[in-house]
Amino acid sequence: MANKRKIINDPVFGFLSIPNDLIYDVLQHPYVQRLSRIKQLGLSYLVYPGATHSRFGHSLGAMHLMQEAIRSLRLKDVEITEQEETAAMIAILLHDIGHGPFSHVLEHTIVDGVTHEDISLMMMLRINEDLNGQLDTAIAIFKNEYPKHFLHQLISSQLDVDRMDYLCRDSFFTGVQEGRVASERLLKMLDVRDDKLVVQVKGIYSVEKFLVARRLMYWQVYLHKTSVAAEQHLIKILSRAKEIARESGELFCSPALRYFLYQNVTFDMFSPTSEALEQYALLDDNDVLSAIKAWISSEDKVLSALSKSFINRQLFRGELLDAPLTDTQKKELNNTYAKALGVSEEEAQYLWSEHVSTSNTYSEKADSIDILYSDGRVRDIAEASEILDLKALTHKPIKRYLFKYRVES
Repeated sequence: MANKRKIINDPVFGFLSIPNDLIYDVLQHPYVQRLSRIKQLGLSYLVYPGATHSRFGHSLGAMHLMQEAIRSLRLKDVEITEQEETAAMIAILLHDIGHGPFSHVLEHTIVDGVTHEDISLMMMLRINEDLNGQLDTAIAIFKNEYPKHFLHQLISSQLDVDRMDYLCRDSFFTGVQEGRVASERLLKMLDVRDDKLVVQVKGIYSVEKFLVARRLMYWQVYLHKTSVAAEQHLIKILSRAKEIARESGELFCSPALRYFLYQNVTFDMFSPTSEALEQYALLDDNDVLSAIKAWISSEDKVLSALSKSFINRQLFRGELLDAPLTDTQKKELNNTYAKALGVSEEEAQYLWSEHVSTSNTYSEKADSIDILYSDGRVRDIAEASEILDLKALTHKPIKRYLFKYRVES
C-alpha cells in the first residue's frame, strides 16, 4: 500500500508535514475539503483585499503548531504517546469544521438554535463512523474528556494553537503587522505542571505581545466597522430571502441553500447521520454568493436592492451610537425607508440594523495563562506581568452601531 504522507507548502509557516495515513485520510474527507471553499475571515476581504485565505489553510496551520507544541513538550519530558499526538493533531484539524459560509452569519439567519461548535462535534462523530472509530481519542480530547487536560488546552484555551495560527495567518493576509505573534518562541516556552499548560518565565514577554496583538486584531480586523456592516448587510439579505421563501415565493438557489431557506431547520433536526447535516456540509461561500447575484433580479424590491448593493460593495453605512435606539427613532427609520423605496414599514426593517460589538482579550474566569518561575512557583499572567493593565484586557469595550442602507439621492 502506498504511503500517503505529504508535504504542503504553507505561505505562513513554510513546509508542513502530514505524518501518517490516518491524518491524510481525515484531510481527504469531504467535510474537511469543504473548508477550502469557506473564507477564514468571512467578509473582511471587503476591507483587506488580501484576506481571501480559507479555513482549510487555518486548520492546516493549527495542526502544524500542535505538532510543534508536542515536540517542545516532549523535550521537557512530558509524556505524550504517538497515538495521543495523532489524536491531538486531528482534534485541532477538525476544530473549525462546523463553520458555515461567511463565519457566523448562518447561525443568525437560516439555522435556529444551532452553533458551529454543535455542528463541528456532529461532523467529527460522522467522520469517526466513516473511519471505523479511529477518531475516538481525538474526540475525547476535543470534548475535554481525555485524562490529559493539557492536550485539550492546546486546542481550546486562552493560549492555544488555534489562536496562535489565526493571529499569524490573519495578520499575514491582511497586512496588519500588529497581529504578528512569536508563535515559535511561545511553543518552545510551553511546559506542563499538574496537568495544566504553563509558560516558562522566559516567555512572559511573548505572552504579553500575544495578548496585545489579539486585542489589536479584534478592533482592527475582526470587528472593523466595515466588516461588521457587510456582515449585517448579508444577514438582512438572507433573512429577507427566508421570509420570501416562508411566503412560498420562488427564489433561485442551490439545493443545499434551498433546504435551509424553505424550512425552519432547528437543533433537533441535526445528528451525525441526518439530512440536515448532509445538506449543511454542502454549503459554502459559493452557494451564498451565486444566490445573491441572481437575487439582484428578484421581483421583491427589498431583496433586489439589498443584493445589488452588496454585490457592488455599496454596503450599509455605519454610525456610532451613544445609546440604544428608542422606539420612536426606530419608527422614524422605518418611515424614512418605506417612503424612499416605496415599501411597507415591515419590509423597511430589513434596511437597517442595530448592532453591538464587544471584545474580551483575557478572562480571569477561563483557563488562566500561567507563568512558571525557576523556583517552581506558578502565577497568572495578570499577576506576573509588570506592563499589562489587567483591567484594560478583561474589560469588554462596547461599540454600538446603527447600520443603514444607502439610499441613492
